[in-house]
Amino acid sequence: MNRTLDLRRTLALGIAAVALSACASESKTSPNAASPERQAESEYDLSRDAFYKGHFREALDHAQRANTLDDQNAKALYFTAVIYLGFCSSEGMASPDCRLKDAEELARKAIKVEDRFRDARNLLGQILILEQRYSDAMVVLEPLTKDPAYSANYLAWGNYGWAQVKAGKLDEGIVSLRNSITEPRFCTGDFRLGMAYEQKGDFVAAEKSFTDAVEVPSADCQALQDAWYERAKVRQKLGNTADAMGDFARCREISIKTDTGKECARLAGKAPPTPIRPLTAPGAPAGNAPQSQASAGSTSTP
Repeated sequence: MNRTLDLRRTLALGIAAVALSACASESKTSPNAASPERQAESEYDLSRDAFYKGHFREALDHAQRANTLDDQNAKALYFTAVIYLGFCSSEGMASPDCRLKDAEELARKAIKVEDRFRDARNLLGQILILEQRYSDAMVVLEPLTKDPAYSANYLAWGNYGWAQVKAGKLDEGIVSLRNSITEPRFCTGDFRLGMAYEQKGDFVAAEKSFTDAVEVPSADCQALQDAWYERAKVRQKLGNTADAMGDFARCREISIKTDTGKECARLAGKAPPTPIRPLTAPGAPAGNAPQSQASAGSTSTP
């Protein structure tokens, strides 16, 4: 289950970064552009629309057409890589459509076309983590953490720190993950920091980080199923059985279709779920997580 968990969290960042790159990257299309380029841009837009509606197969078809029409469209190349990760998350690592090698190749092509495509570099680092190539991931991600032009560098810190943790460099990873949560609503960073503390045996710090993750005022963050599951396990280790059962029950309420949800349902018994905090006070505007924060199932659009 650990690799599936890694994938969900990695995909969360990959999907989220699409919103930044899709909005920030300047379109190559101009009134005088060649017809194939215009068609490729249209196919890319159709792919993005289908993807955010959860229609991965349709999204892949449009993205592949875009790449055939214009193999220099960096956004489409990048987005196709994200779609492959979507299949990995929704259908599992054994799915024939979960093609990490293809995703890696597409991310590298996007970078070759547009060298300063920072989100593509970040995505490449994420893919390398999923491929368990942690040293390679760190080489790709470290420069992004120091790049002042990368406005979402907390994403890079989050992935760089996670690669360090997965490589067994817990102390260094904790430092990097702390840098990622300088964006206070970045709940994926809090979650990963909790995982690092849990591996280190600091269960008090782990419980706090998992709590920080699920208490971010965002529906996506409150639905981080693995954070509820991990907090429940930590609370059991701390002897707080009643609250642990509530967390297992909250995890169960999010979904019983996932492996994590099934395990939570088994462990929760008949315990009532831990209450979640209202996202807004009465009469207050909704508080949104940053544009680049999303859960694996997010359908937010740029």
